[in-house]
Amino acid sequence: MDDFEQREMHKATCSDCGNECEVPFKPTEGKPVRCRDCFRKNRPQRSFGGNNNRRFDNRDSRPREMHKATCSDCGNECEVPFKPTEGKDVFCSDCFKKKREF
Repeated sequence: MDDFEQREMHKATCSDCGNECEVPFKPTEGKPVRCRDCFRKNRPQRSFGGNNNRRFDNRDSRPREMHKATCSDCGNECEVPFKPTEGKDVFCSDCFKKKREF
């Protein structure tokens, strides 16, 4: 049994289709209630990865400021999207990818 099936269910009328349904919360007067099907049709689409990543929603569209650095692994000069801190390792994109694979 999943969490949804264990919750106390409350009878309601779907604001979109008008069908009787059960919801896992007590409906509040004046607030819309949707049945499972209408809820699924109307919920916002989630996007993962790329520039649509949720953690970047509040950023403006300006390009990130890049900073020159020397890779701690291969010693090549590279650019990183943060200001390097003295005493902390910095990796070029190739070495960073290799470290993430482990």
